Amino acid sequence: MNLSFRNRIALHYMIATAIIVAFVFSVVFFVVQETVYHNLDNDLTYEAEKHTDEIKILGDSIQFINKTEWEEIEHREIQVNPVFIQIFDKNGNLMDKSPNLKGDELPFRKQEQFGGHFNENLNKKPIRQIQIPIEQNGKIKGYVVAAMSLESSNMVFLKLKNVLIISYLLLLAGLYFISRYLAGRSIIPIRNIIETTSKIKKNNLNERVNLPDHKDELFALSSSINELLQRIENAIEKERQFTSDASHELRTPLSSLRGTLEVLIRKPREQFEYEEKIKYSLSEIDRMTTIIEQLLVLARLDSNANTNNFVSKTTIYESLPIIIDEILSRYKNEISAKNLTLELHLDLANNSMAQKYYANLILDNIVGNAIKYSKENSKLQITVIDGEIGIICEIKDEGIGIARKDIEKLFHPFYRSDALNHKEIFGNGLGLSIAKKAADAINAKLFVESELGVGTKVTIAF
Repeated sequence: MNLSFRNRIALHYMIATAIIVAFVFSVVFFVVQETVYHNLDNDLTYEAEKHTDEIKILGDSIQFINKTEWEEIEHREIQVNPVFIQIFDKNGNLMDKSPNLKGDELPFRKQEQFGGHFNENLNKKPIRQIQIPIEQNGKIKGYVVAAMSLESSNMVFLKLKNVLIISYLLLLAGLYFISRYLAGRSIIPIRNIIETTSKIKKNNLNERVNLPDHKDELFALSSSINELLQRIENAIEKERQFTSDASHELRTPLSSLRGTLEVLIRKPREQFEYEEKIKYSLSEIDRMTTIIEQLLVLARLDSNANTNNFVSKTTIYESLPIIIDEILSRYKNEISAKNLTLELHLDLANNSMAQKYYANLILDNIVGNAIKYSKENSKLQITVIDGEIGIICEIKDEGIGIARKDIEKLFHPFYRSDALNHKEIFGNGLGLSIAKKAADAINAKLFVESELGVGTKVTIAF
């Protein structure tokens, strides 16, 4: 059954209410029925006990006393709800009966020998009956049976049942339409969400869902959708900025390479000029290759690296000191060129393992930056210790430093702090972005402290 959301709410509400109302109406009916039966049973018990004192026992015979007076009373008075009395011996044989029974007899039940109320029929008409024993000297001599008509009571039960059933059906019908109307009003904010989100396209992500007045679940849903739209807008804006920056970074060496080659073919030149221009062109090609490789790493990290080859790489663990030693070996020429003093402090337990692929990405970029931006004849410190939150690695240089206002932007792709003042230092602003994404992949934390002109310290918590 394909129902709308509004109709489903109304139907579920109606079903829940129907169960509750059915239970309540059933309780009402059975309480009324029990009350009526209780009153009838009290009257029957009283009549039966009263007539027990109006009988005489002669041997095996049981008879009413003053039966003639009883008949005269019945002739003088009109009985609206007459009581029928009958006497049985202990075997269930009829001994005597009230005059109003005439040719009829009340039924005898052996299972009710010790008293009890039950329903029976007299001339195909419903009656309520009680049967109590007659005792003499501790022995049961027979039974007194008293009965009253149930026709009026059954009429009350029937009318009550009909009223309850009709009321129940009318109540459910009215409840369905009322709940459907209220459900329609309740989902107005959802309709607003649908209308707003259907209008949102890639070029107008600044649209937002209007928040409801009441801070309920719909308010939370609207807020979550607005936050999701904001994240999508930020992601697309970053993508646009990234694409723009990547295009610019690649366009610059391409333009330089094209210009160099165009100049080179304008006229014949000496061999050393060709060599010089070719070397420059190769350096620009190397620069583009580096940028492309870093962009591929960023893309791989962003796509969660689902390929089996990549997954196999990230499951290899290696000791941090070994990873650091390999990285320093790769940069030994740069360290020697700047005459840097390297201080390495290791204070680790035996278990100092980290995911080799990610740890290598993080440390290679940070150590490379520390060497690149260090001043000549300065000191480079690398400290690795066991901390409360894991393995702590600190890389501290005595380089040009970073302005405080730029620290929070360091992990943005292609961002370089005060790049114009150190054009001689090659870089494209992707290294720290790669380090940050690699750290996020293994839940590592990066902290940067820096002072302009003094140096920078990067702390990594593995």
